[in-house]
Amino acid sequence: MKTFTGRTAVITGAASGFGLEASRIAARLSMNVVMADVQNDALELSAAEIRGLGAQVLAVRIDISKAAEVEALGAATVERFGAPHFVFNNAGVGAGGLIWEHTLKDWEWVVGVNLMGVAHGVRVFTPMMLDAARRDPSYEGHIVNTASMAGLINAPNMGVYNVTKHAVVALSETLYQDLRLVTDQIGASVLCPFFVPTGIHQSHRNRPADAGIAKATPSQLIAQAMSTKAVTSGKVTAAMVAQWVFDAIAEQRFYVYSHPNSLASVQARMEDVVGGRNPADPFQRKPEIGETLRRQLREAYANSN
Repeated sequence: MKTFTGRTAVITGAASGFGLEASRIAARLSMNVVMADVQNDALELSAAEIRGLGAQVLAVRIDISKAAEVEALGAATVERFGAPHFVFNNAGVGAGGLIWEHTLKDWEWVVGVNLMGVAHGVRVFTPMMLDAARRDPSYEGHIVNTASMAGLINAPNMGVYNVTKHAVVALSETLYQDLRLVTDQIGASVLCPFFVPTGIHQSHRNRPADAGIAKATPSQLIAQAMSTKAVTSGKVTAAMVAQWVFDAIAEQRFYVYSHPNSLASVQARMEDVVGGRNPADPFQRKPEIGETLRRQLREAYANSN
């Protein structure tokens, strides 16, 4: 996809982080912008900012885990702007803790947003993009799904998050291959960021009441503290990552990374898989972090009732 001016972007998680920064870039490129987010007050403020940049904006408050709401977003997009050209399935939530301590509601909430939200976006928007491509030989489209480096490696004490992000990588790779079977007009990419200051460590603020917020376990409190420290201290900005997303679209590049140096851990994992070895210590390059985590968890469980 080479041309952005006058075309339409659909962006979930658009009220903050990568989504808001992508909305700003889209506006500067003279795109129409469909902004979707679960947090209505933040969405209204963000939409007003993007309109102030001169863009035509459709702001829709949705919970992307709900199929009917994403379907309604698709219908509203077509009614206002026609088929979109850039779909950024970006909204996501963070969650940590030992994998057996996640409640059923934890699983339903995180899988619902991180995985099914992306699946709904692909299911709803890909057919309308394909239809537009069939009707117009000059049509260009691109779908970007936000996964994580947690979709390529498996850090401990992040179980449910790892599971969903690995699934998004698999979904995205399959989408890329499936699109190539039927069209040359629509591309796909997967965004795999590492720790970037986006507010994802505060995901619990948007956890719906029906997701049943239970008392956090020691491992979940430790994961929350580590995530907050890692995310807030990140030097790569959300604006930088959003620009790299647009660069990848223009270059037809599938994998988008925020921290290429972290790929050494991905390579080590792949070598374990191919070599049939037991998973290596994920903290071997930063043993002090692993030692701190082990000590904190063992102390917490030694003192638990």
